[in-house]
Amino acid sequence: MPVKPPVWASSLPAALLLMAPFDILASLAMDIYLPVVPAMPGMLGTSPAVVQLTLSLYMVVLGLGQLVFGPVSDRIGRRPVLIGGALLFAAASFALAATSTAVPFVALRFLQAVGASAALVATFATVRDVYAERPEGVTIYGLFSAMLAFVPALGPIAGAVIADVFGWRAIFATLGALAVLATLNALLRWHETRPATAAARRSALPIFRSMPFWTYSLGFSAAMGTFFVFFSTAPRVLIGRAGYSEFAFSLAFATAAVVMIATTRFAKGFVARWGIAGSLARGMLLLLAGAFLLVAGQLFGAPSFMTFILPMWVMAVGIVFAVSVTANGALQGFDDVAGSAVALYFCVQSLIVGIAGTLSVVLLGGDTAWPLAAFATIMALLVLAALAVSRRRARA
Repeated sequence: MPVKPPVWASSLPAALLLMAPFDILASLAMDIYLPVVPAMPGMLGTSPAVVQLTLSLYMVVLGLGQLVFGPVSDRIGRRPVLIGGALLFAAASFALAATSTAVPFVALRFLQAVGASAALVATFATVRDVYAERPEGVTIYGLFSAMLAFVPALGPIAGAVIADVFGWRAIFATLGALAVLATLNALLRWHETRPATAAARRSALPIFRSMPFWTYSLGFSAAMGTFFVFFSTAPRVLIGRAGYSEFAFSLAFATAAVVMIATTRFAKGFVARWGIAGSLARGMLLLLAGAFLLVAGQLFGAPSFMTFILPMWVMAVGIVFAVSVTANGALQGFDDVAGSAVALYFCVQSLIVGIAGTLSVVLLGGDTAWPLAAFATIMALLVLAALAVSRRRARA
């Protein structure tokens, strides 16, 4: 039987202050430089497609890296994986601030994603180690979701301000400095939580055979992928076609995250009423509703706040309902191999989002609402179908 790890000594607020920065930084690195994305081809002497690659590559590597670091954290522990990943993230961020051409920039984004991947999987494995069987578990997932909603709200605004005052290089220098501060805090206070057994030798095959794991991982992918396609297309739609300034774009973009934050305050009650499967299903229906509004705006209106941002508000509510339950739905029963299960969960999401999300943007036109509407519709329908299959199997 697995031996439980030492009790986490920190209070819940202190634990959040310790762990949340790594989760936030991994997300912040995706969207803090969105306001300067339209200008980056000229700054790096490259094409818009290569700049889009820096967004997509980060997402894909963020997931693939976890297939390596999840099992590693099960074997050698969460703490060394976290510290090593955070230091690599910081070093790559500082190097990004010093580069001037496309090839080194893409390579350093790859390394930055590797570091973020290690830190992210170690953080969520620690959450599973410490809170899987404690009442604070539901609270900490909800709080993580709420804090992550602040990232797209504040990240682009902070990026626009930093770039305007100090230049675009300061954006990446800021990421490096924040990573250094978070790592210093972890060096002092983050103790090891991996169960002190040979649990890492347990086969991971049951994870691959679990229908609930794949259903809820697909649901997580649908929710996060919708937001990925939104922030990939929003600069080109609002700045390029609607004529927004960088700061006005950041404010409009932030409203979707504010909707997510507000929804998070009420999600716990809805989840208690609807259950895990019911909450995911309703989240997917809201994605479909938002996609319908996007299509209507694309066909009968011009790019604007009303036709692009307001439909995203509907989707944002659906995203919160989905991500509030997908981790518990996917990872139940795998606490003794939490690192591997969390790694696969995030890897599936990152691959689907990075590949399918990028294809939708490239093939359907990144300056229109079609990529967002198509991705949300297809993914939501797939998740609803998987939920139906799961229900039939449960009845059988």
